[in-house]
Amino acid sequence: MNENLHALSAPAADAFADFCGGNAGGSNETCVSLAAIPGTEASFVIRDSKPEGAGKELRFTGAELDDFATGWARTRGLTL
Repeated sequence: MNENLHALSAPAADAFADFCGGNAGGSNETCVSLAAIPGTEASFVIRDSKPEGAGKELRFTGAELDDFATGWARTRGLTL
């Protein structure tokens, strides 16, 4: 992928899926939101859903995100 992922338009707010846990809800729920970047074959935005994380995001190609996810699962002793 030769595109600058940070130069691409962000996904619409309703495109994000939340992966939550840790708190019992409310404004401090510990959520991570993930969405595909429109117009790309496999690139993604990850953001923090807490108010203090508003506007902050990370962008990854599919290969980068796959490598992170499998590495994280391995270090945590999780199986997929």
